[in-house]
Amino acid sequence: MKLNHLNLCVYDLSEAIVLFQNLFDFQLLDQKGDFIAVMTDGQGFTLVLSKLPSNQNEAALYPKDFHLGFYVDTMSEVDQFYKKLAVVGIASEHEPRMIRGGYTLYFTALGEIHFEVTCYNC
Repeated sequence: MKLNHLNLCVYDLSEAIVLFQNLFDFQLLDQKGDFIAVMTDGQGFTLVLSKLPSNQNEAALYPKDFHLGFYVDTMSEVDQFYKKLAVVGIASEHEPRMIRGGYTLYFTALGEIHFEVTCYNC
């Protein structure tokens, strides 16, 4: 069994599309107005971005430990990603470092969504 898609709810659909295109190399497959976008990583995974209603009174909070994790092959790729974040003005929680057996970088974007970029067995 393989996970093949995920529906991620976001506040700003345009911002989310740009983030996944520019930072993670996703390609936009389809978009329905300002409500939903379908993206692919080009390797069989589909990311569906759904815009949260603007009239929603409470902030949609993902659980404390919810995050999107991306694995890369080398420590250098993690370091390069860290530099890419600085260029686009996204602050990370810390510089890349060894955490739980991987060389890892954490950051928050798109409101309060947490992201991880990790190299294991480096």
